[in-house]
Amino acid sequence: MISVVIPLYNKAHQIANTLYSVLKQTFRNFEIVVVDDGSTDNSVQEVEKVNDIRIRIIHQKNAGVSAARNKGIEEARYNLIAFLDADDEWKPEYLETQYNLFLKYPQCNVYACGYEFCNSNGTVSNTIIRKLPFQEEDGVLTNYFEVASCSHPPICSISIMVKKEAIQAIGGFPVGIKSGEDLLTWARLAVHNEIAYSRKIMAIFHVEGYNVSEKPKRIPAEQDLVGNELSALWYLYHPSYMKQYISHWHKMRSSIYMRLNMRRKSMNEALKGLKYSPLNYKLYLYIFLDLLPTKIRPF
Repeated sequence: MISVVIPLYNKAHQIANTLYSVLKQTFRNFEIVVVDDGSTDNSVQEVEKVNDIRIRIIHQKNAGVSAARNKGIEEARYNLIAFLDADDEWKPEYLETQYNLFLKYPQCNVYACGYEFCNSNGTVSNTIIRKLPFQEEDGVLTNYFEVASCSHPPICSISIMVKKEAIQAIGGFPVGIKSGEDLLTWARLAVHNEIAYSRKIMAIFHVEGYNVSEKPKRIPAEQDLVGNELSALWYLYHPSYMKQYISHWHKMRSSIYMRLNMRRKSMNEALKGLKYSPLNYKLYLYIFLDLLPTKIRPF
């Protein structure tokens, strides 16, 4: 059996589609734990309209997505936990793909598969995943940080299944972080666990503010708790390619600041990234763009 954990906050227009994507799974042995994080719209009523005895609704005061996921982990009845966000969806063979990884790679505690992006216009684009350590359709992701430092995130919040004891052993999702809490969680899991990975694209990530032409929806946190925690992981465990991954994290922050025309902060993030990986050439490009006069900048 698999417990599907869905944190829910004000997604009344999307949650039904998300739930039906779970109910259409070819793998049928699951429960759905919807954690209502203090929604103020009709989200809960939309869940209640979906008539299936496998759906449970857990209520809590608004505490953020990490706290909601942690509550779902606590309430999950089964050892295998798959996460899905309330505005995203799975293809019908998603759970079957993840369960087959569980059977095929018993040494692993974490299981992930491919996903694709769908923007607000309905346009679908593939993720770019480089340097996988195997040629077959699936295998063990022995170089998570190398892949993550040169690709789209190989794991996202809708493409992962994990053993309950493994996610609890790292303390669950970090509370109090509004952006990047999932990336920090995957990094902690990767340090302590083996990851089975399938190239199959089985999850659909509905995203806005991702393309460089779109203005980001959120300013990076002033206090970079994720960067600090990633650095702490590096000093404690020295996993391969971790420094490149930390540089990649600062590159992402620099890019957001640059697109928001916050030049000084963008340059500061780029310089932090170069301390970890002086060969991260894109950071030099970001600094160059930050120094250009506004009238000749490309965006």
